[in-house]
Amino acid sequence: MPAAPERPRHGALPRLSAPALGALYLLLCLLPLVLATWSQAVPLDRWEAFGAGLGLSALAAMVVQLLTSGRFRSVSGRMGIDRIMAFHKIAAMAVLLALLLHPLAYVLPTVMDDPARGAERLIAYHRLPAYRSGVVALSALLVLVLAGLLRDRMHYETWRAMHLGLALVALGGGLHHALTAGRLSAMGPLHGFWWGAAAVVIGVIGVLYGWRWWRLHHRPFVLRGVAPKADRIWELDIAPAPGTPPLDYRAGQFVWMTEGARRFPLCDHPFSIADTPTRPALRLIIKEAGDFTRTVEALAPGTPIGIDGPFGTFTLSDHPCDSVILIAGGAGIAPIMGLLRDLVARRDPRPVRLAYAVGRPENTACLDEIAAAATVLDLRVMLISEAPDPSGGAETGLLDAPRLARLLEGLTLDTCVAMICGPGPMVSAVSDGLLGQGLPMRNVVYERFDYAGALGARKDRRRTAQYLALLLGQGVLVWALSQLLP
Repeated sequence: MPAAPERPRHGALPRLSAPALGALYLLLCLLPLVLATWSQAVPLDRWEAFGAGLGLSALAAMVVQLLTSGRFRSVSGRMGIDRIMAFHKIAAMAVLLALLLHPLAYVLPTVMDDPARGAERLIAYHRLPAYRSGVVALSALLVLVLAGLLRDRMHYETWRAMHLGLALVALGGGLHHALTAGRLSAMGPLHGFWWGAAAVVIGVIGVLYGWRWWRLHHRPFVLRGVAPKADRIWELDIAPAPGTPPLDYRAGQFVWMTEGARRFPLCDHPFSIADTPTRPALRLIIKEAGDFTRTVEALAPGTPIGIDGPFGTFTLSDHPCDSVILIAGGAGIAPIMGLLRDLVARRDPRPVRLAYAVGRPENTACLDEIAAAATVLDLRVMLISEAPDPSGGAETGLLDAPRLARLLEGLTLDTCVAMICGPGPMVSAVSDGLLGQGLPMRNVVYERFDYAGALGARKDRRRTAQYLALLLGQGVLVWALSQLLP
C-alpha cells in the first residue's frame, strides 16, 4: 500500500538553500562598502580604509545576525537549527574579531611612523566622547560573545534576557557610532542605509517580541493532560484552543513552548514535536533536565500553552529516501516518535529500522507503541541500555559499529537516510559510525539542542570548515572593496 502524502503547508514562504543563504549573507555584509564608494569623505590611507571596511561589514553582519537566528523560517531555509546556531556562534566571533581590529587598522599608519603617537591615537579613540557609543557597542559585544560561551552554566531564561539586552546595546551603539562618528557614513546613500538598518532592527524586535507575544495570547493552545512515559519523561497532550487553527507542521519539526502567564517569547523553550500532523492535537515528549522541564509534571489540564512554530528540517520530506533509519538517544526519542507515529499514520511501505539507546532500562519510553508500530510497518527495533536490563528486552552496551552494521543490513546505503537525535556525544559517535559503515554524509541527518559540540562529528567539522571559508572570503572581499573607497 503506498504511503499517504504529507499534508501541504498552506501559506509557507519559499525557503532559501544553504548556498543561496551564503551568497545573500555576503551581499548584505558587503553592501555598505559598495555604498561607501559614493562618499565624499577625506581620502583614507589603505589601512584606514581597511579599518573602515571592517567596521562597516561587521556592523552589517550584526544586523544580519538578527535575521539568521533561526526564528524566521524563510530566512533559516533548509539549514536546520544545528547549522543555523553553529553559524550564528562562529559569525559572532568573526564580527567581534573584525571590530577589535577596526580601530587598530585605523591607527596602523600612525604606529608605523611614530609608535608613541599611534598609541596615543588609539587611546583617544577609546576615551573621547565622540567615539563613546562605539566603545559601548564593542564592550557589549565582547560580553555577549563571552556569555554565549558560558551559556550552559547560566540559568536559561536569564541568559536569554541578557543576550537580547546586550545585542540591542551592541546594535544601537554601533549604528549610532556609524551615523555620528563614521566619516563614510556621515551623508549620502550609506547614511540612509544605516537608518534603514535601524528600521530593520526595530521591525525584527517588534515581530519577535511584539507580534509573537500577541499570537501567544490570542491564538493559544490548551493542555489536555500530562502522562508519564518513563523515569522523569512526560508526554504533554496539547490541543488548539477554540478559535486557534491547528498547527501546520511536518513530522520531526520542533516548536518553542511557553505556558500560563509566562507566555512571552523570552520565556519559551524548544521542544520537538512527537506527533503526526494527521492529528489536530499536538504531543510533546519532555525529559526533566532543567529548571523549566522539572515543572511540566505539575502542569494542570486546561493550562494555556503558547506555541511558536514550527521550525526545523529534521523531516523525511526534506530528505527523500527509499528506507529509513531512526536513531534515538535518551530524550531524543521525542522527534523520533514523531517520525514513527507519522509513518504509522500514513502506513508507509518503506523499510524502517529503529535503534533506541538509553542509560538505564527505566529511561525507555513508548515501548508498547513501538511494538504496535511493527504490526503496521516493515519495522525492526534495536533497544540498547548501558545498564543491564533485567527483563532482557534491551541489549547491554552502546550503539557501536557492530550494532550499526546490523542496523544497516539489507538496506541500500545510497537511498537510505538516518535520522538521529540525542545527546551531543552520542550523536557525534553514531554519525561518524554510520559514515564508517559507508552511509553517504548527505544521508546522515541529526538534530540536537546542544551546540557545544560544533566540532564533535565529521559532518560538524566539514560544516565548520565551510563557514570559516565563507567568513575568510568575506574578509578578503572587505580588503579588496575597501581599497576602492575614497
